[in-house]
Amino acid sequence: MFKKFIMLEWKAFLRSASFAKNLALKILMVFGAIYFAVMFVGLAFLAYYGLEDNFPDPLVIINKYLIYYFVFDLVFRLLLQKIPVMNIRPLLTLPIKASTIVNFSLGKTYLSFFNLIHGFLFVPFSIILLAEGYDVLSVLLWHLSITSLLYVNNFLNILLNNKDKLFILFFAVLIAFGTAQYYDLFDITLYTGPFYHALFTTKWMFIIPIIVLIGLYYITFNYFKSNLFLDAGLASKHDIAKTENLTWLNQFGVMGTFLKNDIKLIKRNKRSKTTIVMSVLFLFYGLLFFTGGIESYSSPAMHMFAGVFVSGGFLITFGQFVPSWDSAYYPLLMTQSISYRDYLNSKWWLMVVATVATAIIASPYLYFGLHIYLMILVGAVYNIGVNALLVLLGGAYTKTPIDLASSKGAFGDKKAYNVKTLLFSLPQLLGPMAFYALGHYLINPNAGLLFVALAGLLGLAFKNKAFDWIVKIYKSEKYAALDSYKQKAA
Repeated sequence: MFKKFIMLEWKAFLRSASFAKNLALKILMVFGAIYFAVMFVGLAFLAYYGLEDNFPDPLVIINKYLIYYFVFDLVFRLLLQKIPVMNIRPLLTLPIKASTIVNFSLGKTYLSFFNLIHGFLFVPFSIILLAEGYDVLSVLLWHLSITSLLYVNNFLNILLNNKDKLFILFFAVLIAFGTAQYYDLFDITLYTGPFYHALFTTKWMFIIPIIVLIGLYYITFNYFKSNLFLDAGLASKHDIAKTENLTWLNQFGVMGTFLKNDIKLIKRNKRSKTTIVMSVLFLFYGLLFFTGGIESYSSPAMHMFAGVFVSGGFLITFGQFVPSWDSAYYPLLMTQSISYRDYLNSKWWLMVVATVATAIIASPYLYFGLHIYLMILVGAVYNIGVNALLVLLGGAYTKTPIDLASSKGAFGDKKAYNVKTLLFSLPQLLGPMAFYALGHYLINPNAGLLFVALAGLLGLAFKNKAFDWIVKIYKSEKYAALDSYKQKAA
């Protein structure tokens, strides 16, 4: 049966409407995988021989800080690793056991790049340990334990991607431990280091990671199996409809209609609500820079970078996905007699209002001084005048459909980025830093603020000209966007 599933997956790949694009992308990914494989092999030698000169037993030091490797691996998986899926609904009408379907779906994760890449680090490293005279059985059991824990991360990633409460709990715990570690309140390595080293020194300890892996697989298997029904996990969710007229927006004409649609979209859908929460978190971004806790963040240009981010949370999290927010009904939208200018203008005004509101809410940053808060205010001006236009321009080339019922990808989607969108992001990030640094070092800090504000005001002055160009690009990309939105994300 697994052989038939593999054949179906292969046919789905070959017959996809975006086969040529996916093939080119996968070829590039293969070269990227080779690059990372070589880097990981080099890291294996560096990890041992780089520490050998300063520490009598490099393995003790590596085991002490191994917890950071596993945490980074899990966070990296959460951000980038796709959860393997099958077109399950047609299979439910066939005489195939539910356990077979679930086992195959979960089994696909074993061959994920995110699992195999670690072999290029830990296999050479284990060989180095053997070559250096470490006990053979201890090395093999330690390697088996580490491999088991990496697959524990694999299944944790699956559960965290499907259980929102567990996902929130994980990041709350991660932030708590990270803060405690940073301020020397609690050192987690004092407890995890001896555990990882015991996997090497104590022969029977390898059983613990294996038991955890089996238990987690059992939990994941039961979770998916219990939802493998059309009237359960695979059923479309329907919420109770609520009528909201928002008649006060009628005064803005056609643009008001789009504004009403966007406000309802934000209030009613899981993904957009999560985006709002994420944009609020950007308010606290400045604490990393303005408190002086991180020396590399204490430069004037980096402070300006933070000032733009504090007020630009909504612009970044919402604006980067225009027009993907409307991907579910974009084909219908394009059949209507609508003005692209009114459509994009409504998005622009939404970002402007959110940026102004955020800049006002950020007033407690006055605690760090008037100049810091002025950085946030001129950053808001730059966001309104320049960055709001740039995210709309980048949106013309962002053709990733959005599942509004899912909270996944609130910070962004890797498939939303390409060379053009990355080029548009450079002036968003580097522009205000360059303008501020120019005024700060050539004249004085206040001149830096003036330069950033003037750049934003110039963007506002030429907004109509910029909109003419943006509308023209949206029209030229219209059919490419329609084609992309018909394809489901892989």
